[in-house]
Amino acid sequence: MPDALVHLTATEAVMRLKTGEVTPLELIDAAAARIAAVEPAVNALPTQCLDRAREHAKALMREERREAAGEAGWLAGLPVTIKDLTDVAGVRTTYGSPIFANHVPEKSHPIVERIERKGGIVIAKSNTPEFGAGGSTFNEVFGRTRNPWNTSLTCAGSTGGGAVALATGEAWLSHGTDHGGSLRRPGTYCSVVGLRPSVGRVTRGTSNNLFAPNSVHGPMARNVPDLALFLDAMAGWCPFDPLTCDAPAVSFSQAVAAARAPKRVAFSADFNGQTPVDHETREICAKAVRRLEELGCVVDEFAPDLGAIDEAFMVLRSQYFIVSHAKLMETHRNQIKPDIIWNTEKGLAQKPEQIAWADIERAAFYRRMVALFETYDLFITPGAATPAFDVNLRFPTHVDGKKLENYMAASTLNAAITMTGCPALAVPCGFDQYGRPVGIQMVAPHKQEGRLLATGALFEQLTGLHKLLPILPREGTVPSSI
Repeated sequence: MPDALVHLTATEAVMRLKTGEVTPLELIDAAAARIAAVEPAVNALPTQCLDRAREHAKALMREERREAAGEAGWLAGLPVTIKDLTDVAGVRTTYGSPIFANHVPEKSHPIVERIERKGGIVIAKSNTPEFGAGGSTFNEVFGRTRNPWNTSLTCAGSTGGGAVALATGEAWLSHGTDHGGSLRRPGTYCSVVGLRPSVGRVTRGTSNNLFAPNSVHGPMARNVPDLALFLDAMAGWCPFDPLTCDAPAVSFSQAVAAARAPKRVAFSADFNGQTPVDHETREICAKAVRRLEELGCVVDEFAPDLGAIDEAFMVLRSQYFIVSHAKLMETHRNQIKPDIIWNTEKGLAQKPEQIAWADIERAAFYRRMVALFETYDLFITPGAATPAFDVNLRFPTHVDGKKLENYMAASTLNAAITMTGCPALAVPCGFDQYGRPVGIQMVAPHKQEGRLLATGALFEQLTGLHKLLPILPREGTVPSSI
């Protein structure tokens, strides 16, 4: 019975919870058994809060805490994971930093309160790089999280623990955040789906960067209908985040159920050669996107000019780091990893003219994306520049023969889309010759998550890759060619 329950999709599990066929306690026990079985191999959920979860489940079973039962996104007692960057009341929350190794917040982040109000039950905190900075999930508090398809490889970052928990069946839904690809790259590396929502779709709550649009919260799942369900649970206006808006009149789950194929999409494997992408990844993604033609969709090769958007992204990211980390560096510099220090000091050294230039560059790129969407319903790229690399590396040293200079250099495919504020969906599309997952990144106009999720659902029905999950962790070696 427990093993059968972890193989249910989130949507199936919620349906059974609503009918009383299963209870929240049974799902918690099933998740706990799976966690015990796979955690030693992957280290995805280092902090568990099962007693707290069971108390929440008992309250729901007493018909308490059900004020949102009739709303879109009602989870009815489904266990979920929360990224360890995000406070959960009474649960150890470290932000992946030794500075906060023993931190236990008294109050939950607004997105956690919203998820719990919608009937989600928090069972664990998922591992993340320190303060979410990094393309590989590791930190000095909990160590490294491993890719379940090959435990010698990374699961990417920074929502790596959440992606691994989904792929292995430890959880049905995972919360995460995304700045330069932190929901999309782990989704791609672990063959699950991750959505970076439009700015303002999901509350960022307590952030000091409330008026900076680059970092967002969002959902991960094993398939797109489950992702839509979780986005329905997350979406909506929040008084703590001035950029939020009301949830749409038509739920995201309804949009997926009524999915229609797009008429025309643009695909680019590497922005016309403007950013390096692994050769085999380009081929796999190009072939996979052509499958949309089976739905009557026209697929054209086209990309907007990137300009200097990668440099502009780093300028604005560095300003974000000043707000988030500069004060902490003054008191705890020796406990902060070099990548964060480098990124923050880069920001401190920037002149006002550079910041102004970056905003102008960003606006120009956004206008080029708007022009693209006048012709195309969606824009599609690979989900990551390279498949999963050695778990012991901070970032890949080379992509398509080009040496990378810093930990964000492999993220231009994702970071460029971050700069537009548009929603972006990572969907699995195949495996390379070494068995490493490969995925695509689908991008829609601002606030068009319904269109994006609908196409993602149709695409995954064509590939059937979501049916492979969940898996048990698999041992392997690092391919000699990387």
